[in-house]
Amino acid sequence: MSEQVPVQTFVVGIDRGAVLQRRAVVSKVQRRGAWVTLVIGALGIVLALYALVAFQGAGMWPFSLLLIAAMAPLVVSTLLALKLDKERQRWFAANELPPVAMRMSPKALELACEGAAYPVILPWTAVKGFKQVKIFGQFVLELQLAPGIGATTAGVRGLDQPAVRTVVKPSPLLKPTGLYLVKALDQPVHVIDQALKHFSGGKASVTS
Repeated sequence: MSEQVPVQTFVVGIDRGAVLQRRAVVSKVQRRGAWVTLVIGALGIVLALYALVAFQGAGMWPFSLLLIAAMAPLVVSTLLALKLDKERQRWFAANELPPVAMRMSPKALELACEGAAYPVILPWTAVKGFKQVKIFGQFVLELQLAPGIGATTAGVRGLDQPAVRTVVKPSPLLKPTGLYLVKALDQPVHVIDQALKHFSGGKASVTS
């Protein structure tokens, strides 16, 4: 019987303290922004309703209806943002932070996403890599998928989880937060970039 050769992997760990600090900052900024948006949307709707009642017969109703239609998405985005934040906080309280952010192997990229029940599995044909951007004053890595990749793509697992959708393909009504805080990872960005290129055969990398 021949000995089995272990599969080579590259693991990127997580700094728990840095992640907890970022969670608090993101939640605070998002909730504050949501309430400001709600106030603007509610004020616009109230003014439109007032105009409908106060100026009956003056032909103001088309403009009032347009204002209500314009303000409604703001209210909806606020409710959605607050609901998602509440769900995330509930999940954080019930689940321990995973010690590993990502694993790379010759077959796929495995990602641990905050608030997700199980890891995201992406074959290398589905991944373009990560983009390093600055959000809320801190550098984060945003996952970049190949064109046309979705939750139902063959070999892809976990993209349909609500927590994943808020960071990988955020709703147009929500501001993206990035997938990983750079300073919370135990490997520098240039090393992660080299590992991506190695395991993907040069197809994936970190850009800025």
